[in-house]
Amino acid sequence: MNNSDLKILIAEDDVLMVKILEFILKKEGYQVTSCKDGLSAIEKIPVLLPDLIITDIMLPFRSGLEIIGYSKETFENIPVIVVSSLGEEEGTVIEAFNLGADDFVSKPFNPNELLLRVKRLFAKKNYSIKPKELNVTISA
Repeated sequence: MNNSDLKILIAEDDVLMVKILEFILKKEGYQVTSCKDGLSAIEKIPVLLPDLIITDIMLPFRSGLEIIGYSKETFENIPVIVVSSLGEEEGTVIEAFNLGADDFVSKPFNPNELLLRVKRLFAKKNYSIKPKELNVTISA
């Protein structure tokens, strides 16, 4: 699969951080969509069906943890990279991983390191993004 076929959703409220992320990812040919708050990101996931989500933890309206929870409960196989300065708060990092985050990068970060992590996740990802099937039994 070509990079230009891959869609990345960024949930980040820091304008400078968004510009940095967009620059390095678009330079590699990825399709990038950005949201400045968690609620917008959650609303975009079912419409965009991103191949990867990059999210901060502390966001307006909905947190990055809520984005992780929603994406992992609703869709299969969308990897999530958390990019946050909350790395010192071990409990938050553990909660992010328990919710299904695939990777964590502490701010400030080396752009090349983040790009390497993105490429690594795409290399091992199954590219079928679909809603999870519900196992529901209906009895009369």
